[in-house]
Amino acid sequence: MSLADSLPPPAVPRYRLPLVIGTLGVGYAGTYSALAAGWYTGPREPFHWFNDLPEWKQLDKAGHFWGAFHESRGAVDMLRWAGLSPKKALWYGGFLGFLLQSPIEYFDGRDPAYGASATDLAANFLGSAGVIGQQLAWGEVRLMPKVSFHLTPYAARRPNVLGQNVGERLLKDYNGQTYWLCADVGAFLPQSSRWPRWLQPALGYGAQQMVYNDAATNRAAGLDSYRQYYLSFDIDLRRIPTRSKALRTVFYVASIFHLPAPALEFSRKRGLVAHGLYY
Repeated sequence: MSLADSLPPPAVPRYRLPLVIGTLGVGYAGTYSALAAGWYTGPREPFHWFNDLPEWKQLDKAGHFWGAFHESRGAVDMLRWAGLSPKKALWYGGFLGFLLQSPIEYFDGRDPAYGASATDLAANFLGSAGVIGQQLAWGEVRLMPKVSFHLTPYAARRPNVLGQNVGERLLKDYNGQTYWLCADVGAFLPQSSRWPRWLQPALGYGAQQMVYNDAATNRAAGLDSYRQYYLSFDIDLRRIPTRSKALRTVFYVASIFHLPAPALEFSRKRGLVAHGLYY
């Protein structure tokens, strides 16, 4: 045993935990203040529920899952960085994604055009549970949901719903969103394997021709919405070695996105299509 191995690990600075708690608190308050001021500005009505599961080919549910997953993943990692034990960080931060996203249903529940969604809440819960389950099973995240986005012509047909600018279309135009599940294959292989852990197979899901969330209204507009399934690969930026702390942070944040890559697409409308570069 070397001298370095016998030394205790360096103490975690005391400022880290208050910094993390303060950052999460400010982010939480700022997010909902912005939503209340910029999104939910119309009339209110008594709280009510609405079943939106059949709408948008369930891509909105994939978005809830993706968001809750990465909010929980980030909270767990931040609390570990702040000095909490892995067990405490997991249970204190694991359900943060669910807690952060679920109040949106209160706003929706009082909006005449929407309604609180039980399936949105379920997707939020499953996103957080996905982090907790993997940490309990493997001590790390091996199956990572990611998202990619491209602009589509459908937003121009209904900009008040699908977005009037790039930022709004990023959030609202489900035609341009593709959700991916990327697998860290190398983590399941023996240590002697030469599989590079930065290279990960990816399964994708998307849909097209969704201007109206009601199928009959969509057909009346001459549109035929359909699902798309993809097979591709992803580069896990977190596995790229670097000594730069700033670059590691950038890689960590960017790891929530699927990078452009060749892909195979299958749908009932187009059959099998090969993309030289899809995002």
